[in-house]
Amino acid sequence: MHVTLVHVHVKPDHIDDFITATRLNHLASVQESGNRRFDVLQVPDNPSQFILYEVYATAEDAAAHKQTEHYLAWRDTVADWMAQPRQGVPYKALFPEA
Repeated sequence: MHVTLVHVHVKPDHIDDFITATRLNHLASVQESGNRRFDVLQVPDNPSQFILYEVYATAEDAAAHKQTEHYLAWRDTVADWMAQPRQGVPYKALFPEA
């Protein structure tokens, strides 16, 4: 499994816009054959901070995600709404075992 936690800090005046755009990305991403999970999490005490929890079967599937039309549209749409550059942190999944 290829897991990435993407940490996102959105400008406060674009929180609702970000949620709308990210929902579209989520709905399309979970349809990808290599996708195993694509969760969008919001920090309760700081609603401008999000984590995208992305799980793909392989690194190639994760790379293919970044070439999809829905990802590219999301990336370009939300770019100016970021309070700081988003940060993707890769993880090795231990459990459940693949």
